[in-house]
Amino acid sequence: MKRWRSTIAVVAVLAVALTGCGRDENGSGGGDQPAGEEISQGKATGEITVWAMGAEGEKLNALADDFTKENPEAKVKVTSFPFDAAHDKIATSIAGRQTPDVSMMGSTWMGEFAKAGAFDPVPTGLFDKSTFFEGAWNTAVVDDTAYGVPWYVETRLIFHRKDVAATAGVQKPTNWQELTEFATAMKDKGGAKWGITLQPGGPGTWQSFMPFAWQAGADIMRDDEFTLDTPEMRKALEYYASFFKQGLSPAQVAPGFQESGFIRGEVGAFVSGPWHMGILREQGGAAIEGKWDVAQMPKEQAGTSFIGGSDLVVYKDTKNRDTAWKFVQFLTTPAAQQKLYDLVGSLPAVTETWQSGKLASDPLLAAFGEQLKDAKSPPAMATWEQIADIIDGAIEKVVRGVADPATAAKEMQSKATSIGTGN
Repeated sequence: MKRWRSTIAVVAVLAVALTGCGRDENGSGGGDQPAGEEISQGKATGEITVWAMGAEGEKLNALADDFTKENPEAKVKVTSFPFDAAHDKIATSIAGRQTPDVSMMGSTWMGEFAKAGAFDPVPTGLFDKSTFFEGAWNTAVVDDTAYGVPWYVETRLIFHRKDVAATAGVQKPTNWQELTEFATAMKDKGGAKWGITLQPGGPGTWQSFMPFAWQAGADIMRDDEFTLDTPEMRKALEYYASFFKQGLSPAQVAPGFQESGFIRGEVGAFVSGPWHMGILREQGGAAIEGKWDVAQMPKEQAGTSFIGGSDLVVYKDTKNRDTAWKFVQFLTTPAAQQKLYDLVGSLPAVTETWQSGKLASDPLLAAFGEQLKDAKSPPAMATWEQIADIIDGAIEKVVRGVADPATAAKEMQSKATSIGTGN
């Protein structure tokens, strides 16, 4: 069963559990600190529990140790677990009011859990949002209130074989027309079997497609209304599907083919995030060293890409709110952001961190930093998993020729409107 099918039940359980525990309309109550209240000055004290996932969770103790060296009367207990267990583990803890004090939070889960009243709003004056990438900060804002802060980020660029492009006689594409010409030349003149690989459908396809929608001037919502059936959205669907219709992208991609095909020169380009730099270096080694590069997303009305990553949140039920927020504040200092990058390669959400060291000197990393200046995420809503599933399905129908862009856009709008945002 897909996660979104359980999301309705999760939200319902959370609503009942939190309402039954005497929270007021602002989410406080039962002795909680007033929403947004400033934290105290001085050193952190007492113990906090922190949950984190993946490689970041595995290395978080190193940062916690730095924090406790600066705050010797504080103690941080870190629990790390896999990403695939995170959503349900967090949901269960909220429903049972057994949350940690702080946790890492998937950026697309913010709306679901914030609307359930689970998070403590960001304290007044504690963070300057201008120090973060704008798109990253917006992932933590729900109904005009910040319920967390960005910890690390990722965005998408166009990975491409420089040698294949040189053979094809093409330069990095800068707009939609050039991207089509680029992919065509990579196949027809460069010797690649496929000019570019794009997701043809299935879970998560929206992450590949929405940058093109934003570039066309489309959006998921405006003024609290879904805007999935617009000329701009139809244009984006048509453009995305054109790569498959012209035989520039494969309609089916076996696991691992994108990487292996790129290394062999059979795939000229693909769109992905910074993690693929490590994958290509590990799998391709010296054979493709210096033969690939990244390019910014193409511009139509805009050159927007997708922004993902993770936020940091403090829970309403924290027993040590002061130290919890001080730890979050510490993790978003440039020094801690730099150390997280050094430990696991996670890209900093704080812009100052990009101004020195390898993040500034490595042209590949700098390209991701540049793209982060124009990157967006879906609006925060409790029903996002369901809406994402609808968008995924519509894209696949257009790619496979089962529906035309107009029909698919109309269906997205109708289904999304019937589901709503969960407000």
